[in-house]
Amino acid sequence: MKNYESKIRVVEDFPKPGISFKDISPLLLDAKAFDEAIEDMAEIAKKMDCDFVAGPEARGFVFGVPLASKIGKGFVMARKKGKLPGKTISKTYDIEYGSDTIEVPEFAVKPGSRVILVDDLLATGGTLAALIDLFEAVGAKVVGIITFIELTDLKGRDVLRAPFYSLVKCPH
Repeated sequence: MKNYESKIRVVEDFPKPGISFKDISPLLLDAKAFDEAIEDMAEIAKKMDCDFVAGPEARGFVFGVPLASKIGKGFVMARKKGKLPGKTISKTYDIEYGSDTIEVPEFAVKPGSRVILVDDLLATGGTLAALIDLFEAVGAKVVGIITFIELTDLKGRDVLRAPFYSLVKCPH
């Protein structure tokens, strides 16, 4: 596995004072490094028996779609409430300053489905934990979670009820 730290730009005090934002733009600008990251994620994902990959908007799409393609699986978009057409399955969850709702298309998830969740970054784990709840509510099973970055100080992995993997570990 490659050392990807040089492909993460740290922006202090964004989006508000005290936050140290981890920007993946340098990785996305380097096609070779991005391909290597997807390949490293695929090596992890290939060890899991899944029916599809799912990820939250928007950066979960950035990693999830090429990963799903690489392992020969489909991708399910998880979006904020009201962004998907047709019937959806939703989960409302608490965030730092209130609540949010995440949804997936109802037709895409069947009881017994095996899912890998993918996102760019794990912080407190709220969104990914909500997705686990959402999939479990319809009888699907999250067989693993893969992120590019894990902010270890925030202990988000502690709220996830599925095997968790990340390519980069750093303090928040």
